[in-house]
Amino acid sequence: MTAAAVEEPIAVTGIGLVLPGADDVGRFWGHLREGRSQLGGLTRFDPAEEGLSVRVGGAITDFDHRRYLPDLAPRHASKYSTEILAGMSATTLALRDADLREGDVDPRRLSVIESSSRGGLQWWVTEGADRHGQDGLGSGAMFRGLPASAASLAAIHLGARGLVTTLSSACVGGHHAVGLALRELRSGASDAVLVGGHEFPLVPPVLRSFEALGLGVLSTERDEPGRAVRPYSRDRNGMVLGEGALALCLERASTARERGARQYAHVLEHRAMNEAGHATSMNLTGKPTAELITEVVEAAGRRLEDVGYYCGHGTATHHNDLAECRSIRLLYPGREPAELPPLGSNKPIFGHTLGMSGIVNIAATSLMLAHQELAPTINLDEVDPECDQDHVTAARAAEFDLAVSLSFAIGSQVSVVALGAAR
Repeated sequence: MTAAAVEEPIAVTGIGLVLPGADDVGRFWGHLREGRSQLGGLTRFDPAEEGLSVRVGGAITDFDHRRYLPDLAPRHASKYSTEILAGMSATTLALRDADLREGDVDPRRLSVIESSSRGGLQWWVTEGADRHGQDGLGSGAMFRGLPASAASLAAIHLGARGLVTTLSSACVGGHHAVGLALRELRSGASDAVLVGGHEFPLVPPVLRSFEALGLGVLSTERDEPGRAVRPYSRDRNGMVLGEGALALCLERASTARERGARQYAHVLEHRAMNEAGHATSMNLTGKPTAELITEVVEAAGRRLEDVGYYCGHGTATHHNDLAECRSIRLLYPGREPAELPPLGSNKPIFGHTLGMSGIVNIAATSLMLAHQELAPTINLDEVDPECDQDHVTAARAAEFDLAVSLSFAIGSQVSVVALGAAR
């Protein structure tokens, strides 16, 4: 890989979020660094009455869009669902965090790209279903039922006139959205891209669909919600779903430097593949993922030996944990477990946010690079022998300038993003 073949890095200049227990970058980083789980009991419905075994979720309990969108007219807001308003809020906060103001970027060159695995399903399951066949859904029903509404309405609110689209690629969708943003920016079609995800999956039909996959997929923890998700652990108990919205503002590094913008980190490269294997399981040898990681790191003009941290998908399910760990071992033959690069997961903090999870990974990893500190994987008291490697169990200072984010999805999909320190 020659230096001339390496593409310009893309800077993360803004982060905006509406997550359980966090609505700004400081709280988000604080929860990650200190290992404060934001998972709790499900309260919007009675899981037992719904015939569900799951009892825990990552729910937002105090969302009020007026804190983030004070200039949104009430007559418009009344037509939008919580999901739409949360997505709009995160996108607006990301633009604000990047300190991009009116006139800083041509509206035709400001784009919005979102990821969501299920779109407005929460509304369809609740209000839409309750009023099925009745008059009274109102003119807002069209907005609330469309997966793309969060992106398109955020674009209208912010005056973004570039590419506006929403991807739905299950749990790799966030990475895919970032990959599309890189192409927009590197081709010169956009000068800034607000790329994010939004998910509100805490409704009985979605939980049932995951429980139908069998034991070990959704955690059945009841007594200690904060310990429900235990990635890479001998006593893993499955995953917990989480809701919210998170957006990043991405710009070419040269553009960010010219305007004196803060840069959290650089997105160096993205690659995606489909293993074309099992519809619901990963290749447990780890070989396809290892090959894709190698391709991404080389495309970024770096070496595998440079990687200082792997931000795993880390769902606390048997296949995911093993496939991730095996892929990393394949990359470093001959190394002892303790000599492997650190591997971590943030899902014990906010849960598995599905189509948003890749965006959460990139935001978390960007902050680790910015602070030169690794956030812990909590609840990892006894490592599964098949996942034996360097796990960060308490916040750790680190000198590193290359990290890799991993993402996997139903449908045999794998996605990898390489990030670098903004120096």
